[in-house]
Amino acid sequence: MKNCVLIPSYNEARTIGDITKELKIRGLTVYVVDDGSTDNTAGIAAGQGAVVIAHDKNMGKGASLIEGFDRILEENFDAVLIMDGDGQHATDDVDNFFKKMAETHADIVIGNRMLDTASMPVTRKITNRIMSRVISKMCGQAIPDTQCGFKLIKRNVLESIKFEFSNFEIESEILLKAAKKGFKIESVPVKTVYQDEMSKIKPIFDTIRFLFFLIRMANK
Repeated sequence: MKNCVLIPSYNEARTIGDITKELKIRGLTVYVVDDGSTDNTAGIAAGQGAVVIAHDKNMGKGASLIEGFDRILEENFDAVLIMDGDGQHATDDVDNFFKKMAETHADIVIGNRMLDTASMPVTRKITNRIMSRVISKMCGQAIPDTQCGFKLIKRNVLESIKFEFSNFEIESEILLKAAKKGFKIESVPVKTVYQDEMSKIKPIFDTIRFLFFLIRMANK
């Protein structure tokens, strides 16, 4: 398979260079969508060999992924691995996604952080478990960590989905729409490295937005 990596990024100058370098060493084409960063995220990524797509202003993670998907489909890749640019996703886990997809013939392989949550903030752990149960029920498939941004997706999934959400809801939108079309979703254990970075998720606002998202999706 012809594979690549897509990294939606916002002010990740501290980490994006090392991530890109390690992925390039593995022989992977790397696309970085710089979502209106005010630091040198784009320059550092490009300097390490990434293909950079730059936004003039911050448009949201969903918008970054959708633009990245469009570019990747044009380049005829068979699958895309999505990673965050803040260093929370370990590049050592990358090969496990491709191995899991080959072994199970899954259409989507999503990371599962919930087997070792010792370093995960309590609020995030509770929220993830609740959201994962709800989304799993709606998908009709057991997905232990639906909110994990570390996932491998085949091109036929992306070609069949019309995306509507421009922010963090896209994590659940991908799974719900893929499951509705009968695509197979598998999970693989991943490490998550929590550092001193500020979370881009606003708990109250994003929880309310997620509830509206679920209502909208349930009525489709």
